[in-house]
Amino acid sequence: MNRWLGRGINFGNALDALGDGPELPLDAQYFDQVAAAGFDTVRLPVRWSAHAGVAPPYAIDPAFFRRVDAGIGAALDRGLQVVVNVHHYHELCAAPDEQLPRFLALWRQIAARYAGCSGRLCFELLNEPRDHLTAARWNAVLADALAVVRAADPGRTVLVGPAGMNGLDALPALAVPDDGKLIATIHYYAPFEFTHQGAGWVTGAGRWLGRTWGGAADEAAVRADLAEAAAWGRERGLPLFIGEFGAFSAADMASRARWTAFVRTEAERLGMSWAYWEFGTDFGAFDLERAAWREPLRRALLGERAAAAR
Repeated sequence: MNRWLGRGINFGNALDALGDGPELPLDAQYFDQVAAAGFDTVRLPVRWSAHAGVAPPYAIDPAFFRRVDAGIGAALDRGLQVVVNVHHYHELCAAPDEQLPRFLALWRQIAARYAGCSGRLCFELLNEPRDHLTAARWNAVLADALAVVRAADPGRTVLVGPAGMNGLDALPALAVPDDGKLIATIHYYAPFEFTHQGAGWVTGAGRWLGRTWGGAADEAAVRADLAEAAAWGRERGLPLFIGEFGAFSAADMASRARWTAFVRTEAERLGMSWAYWEFGTDFGAFDLERAAWREPLRRALLGERAAAAR
């Protein structure tokens, strides 16, 4: 399944939107663009917690479920793989003991609804565990969530990532359950001062404006990071999916394209699948206003496939 995931892109700020920034309309035309460009996978971040009851049985809003159904169906109909996750569940990270029953109830509903769906749909248990979801606490929570999924859907491919916001430095503390249908996932945004320069939600990011990327030292740092992650996966017999990587729009395009191409090629050399963050908003590879790809980023992500798609 990891080979099938291949090259992906996130439809961020659509089903996971927080309402404090640009949002992506989940239009069929965007799935067409992704498939035509040569991507293999769409990752659908979903903020289920904003559309579910706060008391038992924590029912997910049927209308919101139908929106997710439409996104999954649009991707599958175009021959794409799909990764559906639980995104922006900040309440769980802040109060895991209090929120655990609700988190498990969400997965009980999600797993049951899609149990009969194509094997090209994968689940990702939680995006970027952090705060009070320490490594030890998250290891216990993910095992509970995986058991809930397996009760409804024993054969589904499931992605699990470490605490510490899915950072690769946190991989050694990830306790991986004994399950033959798992893929490990990490996020990669290093160097953070480059990829997040000018990002309004990051304190002090304005001081990093103008930072470029390229050259032997920069490349060596990325190469070492990804080699470390790949070694961790090999030791455990686990494939790796870089679920997010990208550089914010405030960075200069030439540096963004160099960094994106280098991360992508190193990931592929090491046998990792990946999904770029993201399609069409503040990191976007696609310009919604022009209804066209930002060609430097498309070429960085797809290489020869980009040329063939033209």
